Amino acid sequence: MVEEDIYRCGVPNELNFPFLEKLRLKSIIYLSSDEPTLKLQLNISIHHLGKALVNSSEPLTEEVVIDALHILLQSSNHPVLLMCQMGRHRSGTIVGCLRKLQKWNLTSIFEEYRRYSGSKVRMLNEQFIELFDTDLVRVPNTPPAWL
Repeated sequence: MVEEDIYRCGVPNELNFPFLEKLRLKSIIYLSSDEPTLKLQLNISIHHLGKALVNSSEPLTEEVVIDALHILLQSSNHPVLLMCQMGRHRSGTIVGCLRKLQKWNLTSIFEEYRRYSGSKVRMLNEQFIELFDTDLVRVPNTPPAWL
């Protein structure tokens, strides 16, 4: 759980589906470059933002991050699941940029990113988060309560 009605994870397997169904998701932001193969029997909008990326190790672009944040900030998309291959780097970059929007300090943002990345921290992702311009993100007129 990132915030109320915002979740993050790696690509689930069928054993995880009963739990995901309990979340009553409306949207999934899929950040992997491969095609989603989720077999959830639910009415969920899948926003495949990773399809613009060539491979799984390519970093996110500013455009993809902005698109993901716009989806996250729209309460009509909640509950929403942020998903990448392992739930670490791409999801962590989006969450880090979200934390900047929430006015977290960089030390706390990086601590959270590193906690989920484990020993596989990518310095380019941290640099991206640090340099990300939050003024590029259009905040809705009625933002979520956690913003």
